[in-house]
Amino acid sequence: MSHTPENSQHDRLSEQEASPVLVEGVDDEPVEANRRLYEGWKWWLFGALAVAYASFHLISLNLYPIETWSFRILHVCGALVLGFGLYAGSRFAEEGKSTGLRWPDLAALVLLVPAAYALIRSIMMYYTMADGALRIDPVIENWHYGAPLIAATCGAILLSWVPGQARDRLVVADIVLILGSVAVTIYLLTVFNSPLRASTGTSFAPMGITWAAIAGSLLILEMTRRVAGLALVAIAVIFLGYVFLGPMLPGFLGYPGLGLGRFFSQVYTDAGILGPTTAVSSTYIILFIIFAAFLQASRVGDYFVNFAFAGAGRARGGPAKVAIFASGLMGMINGTSAGNVVSTGSLTIPLMKKVGYPARSAGAIEAAASTGGQIMPPIMGAGAFIMAEVTGIPYTEIAIAALIPSILYFASIYFMVDFEAARKGMRGMRKDEIPQFSKLVKQVYLFAPIIILIAALFMGYSVIRAGTLATASAAVVSWLSPYRMGVREIIKALNLAGTMAIQIIAVCACAGLIVGVIALTGVGARFSSLLLGLAGVSQLLALFFAMCISILLGMGMPTTAAYAVAASVVAPGLINIGIEPLIAHFFVFYFAVVSAITPPVALASYAAAGISGDNPMGTSVASFKIGLAAFIVPFMFFYSPAMLMEGSWLQILRVGLTATLGIVLLAATVQAWFFGPVKAWQRLVMLIGALFLIYGGIYTDVAGLVIAGALFAMQRARGNGARPATSS
Repeated sequence: MSHTPENSQHDRLSEQEASPVLVEGVDDEPVEANRRLYEGWKWWLFGALAVAYASFHLISLNLYPIETWSFRILHVCGALVLGFGLYAGSRFAEEGKSTGLRWPDLAALVLLVPAAYALIRSIMMYYTMADGALRIDPVIENWHYGAPLIAATCGAILLSWVPGQARDRLVVADIVLILGSVAVTIYLLTVFNSPLRASTGTSFAPMGITWAAIAGSLLILEMTRRVAGLALVAIAVIFLGYVFLGPMLPGFLGYPGLGLGRFFSQVYTDAGILGPTTAVSSTYIILFIIFAAFLQASRVGDYFVNFAFAGAGRARGGPAKVAIFASGLMGMINGTSAGNVVSTGSLTIPLMKKVGYPARSAGAIEAAASTGGQIMPPIMGAGAFIMAEVTGIPYTEIAIAALIPSILYFASIYFMVDFEAARKGMRGMRKDEIPQFSKLVKQVYLFAPIIILIAALFMGYSVIRAGTLATASAAVVSWLSPYRMGVREIIKALNLAGTMAIQIIAVCACAGLIVGVIALTGVGARFSSLLLGLAGVSQLLALFFAMCISILLGMGMPTTAAYAVAASVVAPGLINIGIEPLIAHFFVFYFAVVSAITPPVALASYAAAGISGDNPMGTSVASFKIGLAAFIVPFMFFYSPAMLMEGSWLQILRVGLTATLGIVLLAATVQAWFFGPVKAWQRLVMLIGALFLIYGGIYTDVAGLVIAGALFAMQRARGNGARPATSS
């Protein structure tokens, strides 16, 4: 007690005890490695654009609706303009290194001419059509619009890849890409608001649509690469290659083929880029990003984590249990597993290590918990909204159906953590290390925006109305807290929302490109026939194959894009083999989500490993083990639909309770601890009992309960449960 570090620690703990706030900064916006940091007029310009972009959506969704295709085109355009302004295409120059005028800037200056010319031509074509012209001269479309647009776009993308640009400078190549984005938008708005809209996908379609769509697709792919990495871009390029190489492929992958004009005149419509994924990102996702930004501005995220500390911090392995609750709450709103790991894991992972968890376990627990936030109703990381859009099933039904599976998932992680803490003799956090619950409970009103959101949804309000109401309530509730939102804070929240939206909108547009390929080439139907053939041999084999494809398609991709692609390829095949649409889509959704913790490409696990300092592959294997329930439960959707609230209340209650007990046995099997150490033969018997209970049949439930009771009695008789290992 006499050592100086301990004395200083006691001082800090005394300060924490005096204040209800232990955690701060959870709501701070992370700055990506390729994000520009502006000052002066550039900071004001892009700040104003971000505020205008978020405000445009709020006004369009609630007050002055815009024609659907036009709204979605403007939605994508705004994200591209902001994205190319804020995110660089390559790494920045080292600090202190000279970043004067470089050769890529000089080369890009040449490209400004065709980009500006294409933009001017698109404006001229707009006025030509507005004056009553039936179509544009093909020579103007091909040589005065298409050729300069494609040349400028391709050249600027390549020049933007040259590293060494200054972090506070907007390079010329990105100005060219911004002009190209606007030129694409104006042309598409011109054509799609005329009778020519009906010609898409036919030989009568103007070639200008094709050139605009090619340039737009390239811009979307480049923006996706900047904000989400190469994984989704690589998959999109493979699918685009299939459009033109598919006719040469043998067997079920072959198809008759599509010409350049016919494909690209359709892909930038509601059959592709402007389809379900952009429909959701332009309505529900952008609205909930604004909601999340308002919650961040009022510091609700800090409160969530503090509340989790107060509620679970003193239990054995306390910080790990805090990670489960906090990451579930934050991940539900966040929308990306890896992003949630970064925001909450930077706090919880070091604390887990402090109470005795190895770096690998600490990272794995955070990754698994953050991933689980994507399946947590009512928001489910925006996945529920895409599912509602794709299936036509009411959103409230999807949120209710997700309840038992999400409880099972988090129960699995909780008991994995608890049994590991018991086996290793870990302690919880001391009373003086956590916020005082009595003080935090006085701020419980900060949960009001989420409660209002849930209540409004189940009272029958539309998702847009409920989301807007919840956003407004976040601002109102902030007036009861130290972080009051005035006009300045609301503008800051809108600025944050506009910036936060870029990644998910680019990802959804890119996923729409893939969905367009699937729809226009019919490759999804061919996968359906393959699953149908496998189901003739074994339905379990067909489900296993669907699982593998869903995980493979989801690797390295954010949840929304992973589900959108898997839903287009895999879900129709499952429906064709006799599975209900809700069950089929939940099956696909779960595996698209857990691809974030599935080796070898596990984004959430890799993000956690970066914080914990452990090996990324080792962390991904450990997180796979902790999230094991998520790989078993989806199969039970098929064998026991009551798990998705389909059936009588008695059936649902029985399945929920027995499956939860099965999850406890599964966790005990993995951790080799069930009220005490478990021998190898007992773990095998326990695994069988767990699977019986999770399966959901009456006879299997009885058998599982007998096994669980026998193992419990055996351990109690031996007295193994009373003595955990020596404290670490």
